[in-house]
Amino acid sequence: MVAPDLHGGPAASGASTGDARPVLGHVNLMVDTFIANANLEDLRAIVRGMLATSPPSVAAAFTAAARQRLVRVKATDVPDMTGLFASGPDGNSAEPTEKLNGVLLRIRTLYGSGMGFASLRILTRVVGATVGLRWEEDGAMEDTLAIIDADISQAIQSAKEEIDGNRVADFQEAREVVEELRSAVNESQMDAKKWNGAFPFERAASSLEFWRV
Repeated sequence: MVAPDLHGGPAASGASTGDARPVLGHVNLMVDTFIANANLEDLRAIVRGMLATSPPSVAAAFTAAARQRLVRVKATDVPDMTGLFASGPDGNSAEPTEKLNGVLLRIRTLYGSGMGFASLRILTRVVGATVGLRWEEDGAMEDTLAIIDADISQAIQSAKEEIDGNRVADFQEAREVVEELRSAVNESQMDAKKWNGAFPFERAASSLEFWRV
């Protein structure tokens, strides 16, 4: 008799109350029940602890599974980039929106799992969306742009590791991603000069200066 799923779904095939052995391709019933009901902070702590105390091969398998999942759910596709920034209270300066936060979360899951070039493709559009905007010095917008600058640097490092790991299938496409990002960063720099604004992507420009794929 198939054991009931304690969180409301069907039990994994092959699982039973009398068989605690792992079944290839399925999650143990009790473990699956825990995963389905645990809060996000607990899951994060458990995953970090497990990866920190496991051989490097476990972390490699984890990121490989993460990449497969991200490809399956089309997280590598460039999302709709309209509405990333909105007018501030004075009508002249820009402010980040919740939509931008969602896009940045996607970017971080990509470069964090070793998909640096996919994340750079989206970051290029984010940088491009800042051209023509104005913002207050030391305001929320400037803080957000500094964070994006750091994201670009980390995504570049992820892309370099992607190359070192022989996971780049199309180098021509990778070169195009880098050149598009370089062009977007240069355009941002020229735009900032027009209104005497502080160029927000100094770290990215420095990282890109001598990088050739």
